[in-house]
Amino acid sequence: MKTAFSWVFNLVFPEQCRACGRPLSELSRVPVCSSCLETVSPLSADFFCVMCRTPFNTAFPLDEYGRCALCRNGLQGFDAAYCYGAYEGVLRRLIHLFKYERIRPLVGPLSEYMAAALPREQRFDLIVPVPLHWQRLWQRGFNQSALLAEALSRRCGIPLHNALRRRKPTVPQAGLSASDRRSNVAGAFAPARRCQVFNRRVLLVDDVMTTGATIRACARTLKTAGAAYVAALTIARADRRQGLAQPVGNQEASAC
Repeated sequence: MKTAFSWVFNLVFPEQCRACGRPLSELSRVPVCSSCLETVSPLSADFFCVMCRTPFNTAFPLDEYGRCALCRNGLQGFDAAYCYGAYEGVLRRLIHLFKYERIRPLVGPLSEYMAAALPREQRFDLIVPVPLHWQRLWQRGFNQSALLAEALSRRCGIPLHNALRRRKPTVPQAGLSASDRRSNVAGAFAPARRCQVFNRRVLLVDDVMTTGATIRACARTLKTAGAAYVAALTIARADRRQGLAQPVGNQEASAC
């Protein structure tokens, strides 16, 4: 917590925006300027898969119903997927500040982006975060997906339910190939002891979707536990039209 002295000190020697480097002109717990927060824009494309919302440059990969190959072959595991923006630029930087540099107040603007990505006609009974293994949770100190899910629960009035547990540790997904990501999370998730998702519409929350391996594994576990419908919601996704986002390295309208 900042003292009165630190507030005065920052007025004379202002902190820099952690995204663009310019001096911060306003007092805020979020060390990012309003200009950077406002420049984050929704993911745009000429064509999207109607189910997983993967962006495409042409309609060629989509069938007559607007589904991509994975969705029409039932390989996704989830019923729908939503995200706010592309995992690049300022949004990528905000996620890294939140996740790896532990700037928790960013949960506010990030959860606001996520709420804006939900279609208003959708209804959900529960919000379920993607869990961390206890070893990773101990190392990092918090589960970023759980913090986002809690903020969304308050913002949207949807009950939060920790319906999943990670029953084995996995290596970080960053830097793995698509097939290695799938193998890495295979069998990693199980229903929690008091999992109550039977016949429920579940909103599964994570921070970023790259290949979708983690989201698929969690969604299939929820479906096996009896969930009637599972939609995934993330802040951002890797835009495959421009190639996958680079690894992080060793660092670790709406239903409201």
